Amino acid sequence: MTPPASGGERAGGTDEPLLPEFSGGGHGGGGGASVSGAVFNVSTSIVGAGIMSIPAAMRVLGVAPALLLIAAVAVLADASVEFMLRYTGWAGGKRATYAGLMGDAFGRGGAAVLNVFIAFTTTGTLVVYLIIIGDVMSGSVGGGDDHAGVLRELFGARWWTGRQFVLLVTAVFVLLPLVLRRRVDSLRFTSAISILLAVVFMLISLGIAVYALFKGTATMPRMLPDFSRLSSPFELFTAVPVIVVAFTFHFNVHPIRAELRKTSDMKAAVRISLVLCAAIYAAVGFFGFLLFGDATMADVLANFDRSSGAGVPQALNDAARLSYALHLVLVFPLLFFSLRVNVDELLFPGRRPLATDTRRFVSLTAVLMAVLYALAIAIPSIWTLFEYSGSTFAVTISLIFPGAIVLRDVHGIAKRKDKVLAATMIILAVVTSSIAIASNIMSSISDKVRGGHEASR
Repeated sequence: MTPPASGGERAGGTDEPLLPEFSGGGHGGGGGASVSGAVFNVSTSIVGAGIMSIPAAMRVLGVAPALLLIAAVAVLADASVEFMLRYTGWAGGKRATYAGLMGDAFGRGGAAVLNVFIAFTTTGTLVVYLIIIGDVMSGSVGGGDDHAGVLRELFGARWWTGRQFVLLVTAVFVLLPLVLRRRVDSLRFTSAISILLAVVFMLISLGIAVYALFKGTATMPRMLPDFSRLSSPFELFTAVPVIVVAFTFHFNVHPIRAELRKTSDMKAAVRISLVLCAAIYAAVGFFGFLLFGDATMADVLANFDRSSGAGVPQALNDAARLSYALHLVLVFPLLFFSLRVNVDELLFPGRRPLATDTRRFVSLTAVLMAVLYALAIAIPSIWTLFEYSGSTFAVTISLIFPGAIVLRDVHGIAKRKDKVLAATMIILAVVTSSIAIASNIMSSISDKVRGGHEASR
């Protein structure tokens, strides 16, 4: 049985492809993009979402449970994307977006909720990227950390090495030309470079870890969690949203799929990307935890800044920081694509496709870049917000919504095993996220109480 042709009307613009003039429509053919280009773009979407937190998750869980969790979340991500691709074929070419699937299953309300969730997730992630780029180049603000940044280390504290100016130059002259591109496939070369930089970051981490081992300043990491360092066993669940965030790329599946020569190749591209990225995560997590041990921080770059007392040459630390910052610069445009199209669907429902309206495209791009820049300057650190967003928005986008589409099954194509898997995904997501959120709240309260007691002494 083959999917029926779509004959439905558009609902508030939620079912319009991101780049319809290049997508080719229908089910069988898209643009001229190759599978390798799709692999690079998908891999860039995945790796950019959470590589910085993998070593910290390994510190909480231990090596063995963390590796199992990375593999399990990768398998669930593959299953959820497979659900999305399957229902995309049945929903019809005009609904070949994630929002279109939600609109097909739950109406305009469902599509609007998804757009809001993606907008919050991508905004938070992009602001985090800008903050990290600013930290690497100019130094962190507040928090008491001694972090001068690469430019200030080289040239001292000058107006042009300051955070505001460096981020402004980066946003206008580096990021803006990239985000003004209208085809996702046009970023395949920058995506390939970004993946190469992620591998470079992994190799530098390996080199520093080996150097520290020979110097005798590093020890083999724990294989299992150390419960004596945890406030409660439930703290283990706080690592789950971190790994889920690291595999949240679902909002870029349809734009990348639309530009493939054969849209049926998307499933293979996703699986290759998941294997590649899981291997990178496992390596970066292991080497980072090996080097920094229980001192591993939520932002592993902070450890590289401090050199961890391992006697590692500063040049290696700077190379690690710069390779990671450049990786984030090249990841930025892919996430921005998703942010822009979802905000457009929320603010301008029913309008003609964004890519065909130059004035709206450029204006929305400029406004969003200005907002992201302002937030990155105003907020010194949003790691706590990022952690909570992983327990809510990211988990919902990557597991709950795809599972709900299958359980809704408006086209009657789901098998019993599909519904069992979908229900399992939703239950796991809700339970683990609820425990993680509760543990984070209790940990925050405990820290405040402890701080109050110390201040009163």
